[in-house]
Amino acid sequence: MSARSFLSTGKKIVAIGRNFSEHAKELGNAVPTSPFFFLKPTSSFLANGGTIEIPSGCEVHHEIELAVVMGKEARDCPASKAMDHVAGYALAIDCTARNLQMAAKKKGLPWSTSKGFDTFSPISEFIPKESIPDPSNVDLWLKVNDTFRQQGNTKDMIFSIPTLIEYVSSIMKLEVGDVIMTGTPAGVGPFKAGDVVTGGMKPGNASSDILNIKFNVADRAGLFKAPL
Repeated sequence: MSARSFLSTGKKIVAIGRNFSEHAKELGNAVPTSPFFFLKPTSSFLANGGTIEIPSGCEVHHEIELAVVMGKEARDCPASKAMDHVAGYALAIDCTARNLQMAAKKKGLPWSTSKGFDTFSPISEFIPKESIPDPSNVDLWLKVNDTFRQQGNTKDMIFSIPTLIEYVSSIMKLEVGDVIMTGTPAGVGPFKAGDVVTGGMKPGNASSDILNIKFNVADRAGLFKAPL
């Protein structure tokens, strides 16, 4: 199994929450003192160029993130050795049905519905680790209809990638092709059917983006309807 085929072979998506302090604050959440994560199904992956589907009655928000793709199994992996287990990266959007998430939080219920819809993890192709020599200095941006919504740099992450790998692997084994979404900078917001969402990433030592993503947005046809 190769990490390059993570879209079809990866077993889990580990999504880190509130890893940029300004994002935590914009949603009225406390800035965490230890890593916090939730899981997303791999069925939510959407390859670059696809169409994000908006479920009926949902206000869906974008969250641009640097994704880490695991290349070797990691269990109880110390931060000092964590990067040896990384194969590469990807640029991802963690889509969130914000109204469903807020309703679940008020009731003390899990967020799985708000995060787990099909197409709710749009993601780029695999980027070899060598293309990003310093993952703690990567510019990320996202536009909706050519208007900047999010612009940030991974240097502002509260918990580093090695720290995240140590923490997650102390709880659950990370396997080849698993993806860790490392958190989003401030500026999250809604998008709707008919919009076009684009994004890019640039290592701190690069003169231009090394990768771009583009997704159309459409209403989802199906049985789900958000409760009023």
